[in-house]
Amino acid sequence: MIGRVAVPVVAVVTLALPAVLDDSALAVYILLGLAAMVTVGVSLLMGYAGQVSLGQGAFYGIGAYTAALLTLGGVPPPAGLVAAPVVAAVSALVVGTPLLRLRGHHLAFATLAMQLILLSVAGQLEFTGGDIGLQGIPQFGVGSWEAGGAAAYAYLTWGGLALVMLVTRNVITSRPGRALRALATSETAAASAGIPVGRYKLVVFALSAAFAGLAGGIYCYYTGYVAPGSFPVLISIQYIVMAVVGGLGTIWGAVVGATAITLLVQGLDGLATLPGMPSYAPTVLSYAVYALVLIGMVLFMPRGLVPALSRRRKNLSERV
Repeated sequence: MIGRVAVPVVAVVTLALPAVLDDSALAVYILLGLAAMVTVGVSLLMGYAGQVSLGQGAFYGIGAYTAALLTLGGVPPPAGLVAAPVVAAVSALVVGTPLLRLRGHHLAFATLAMQLILLSVAGQLEFTGGDIGLQGIPQFGVGSWEAGGAAAYAYLTWGGLALVMLVTRNVITSRPGRALRALATSETAAASAGIPVGRYKLVVFALSAAFAGLAGGIYCYYTGYVAPGSFPVLISIQYIVMAVVGGLGTIWGAVVGATAITLLVQGLDGLATLPGMPSYAPTVLSYAVYALVLIGMVLFMPRGLVPALSRRRKNLSERV
């Protein structure tokens, strides 16, 4: 009952916020939605396929570069935005076929290396703009309509997030979703039951990459600029932290985790830019706080915020 009431309320608030937020707050709101979009895929990948990827920032970048290059080449922005998740998913299928043979920290390091390689290559190629990147990317538009303000991108971002959440929900509740739950419990048991473990891992890896690619496509139109520096390694770690904080394997957990960490990062950025703080303060503070947050969650809320709150609400209702 509470969930049925909460979802419409959240939808109304989400639609109302772009009309009342100023430009600086809207920028945070858009980045929050993009982060949540990627984190839903990370939560699905880690919570169901049991795979830890430190390279989601690479697929975010692939989506951004794909949309940017196509649009600068004369392709309509809607087609560029559609191509972004498709190219990211295909890239994941290509690199995932050998990488997903690895497990645990070996896979994490391999995906991290993949992002480092991508950033290095993008910084060297002429058609990607090198280290300078691609500038003057046209605004997103359909026909004669063009997204001329931040509010339009906020609606586009959160519409994309709603689509991602809907797709994820349908996947989880489907027959393959039930197989994924078995896979998350035990790969050996799932394989014994006839579930194609390797294939399912690869599909989930590609799906999570598609979500990141979609977010990257929206990002490039919003900023009008993409460069290797737009997708640092820290951003992939940030998505992992968001997924763990919110609750792995939960859709709303990804949104809650993205909200909590994005607002925390904004606060840290404000603290790090105070007079007298060194130039490296934002990065150092971010890594330190991410480490402390992860340690705290593992110790006190190992399942994440959303599962912990749901369990507490259930306990209270049983007492009543």
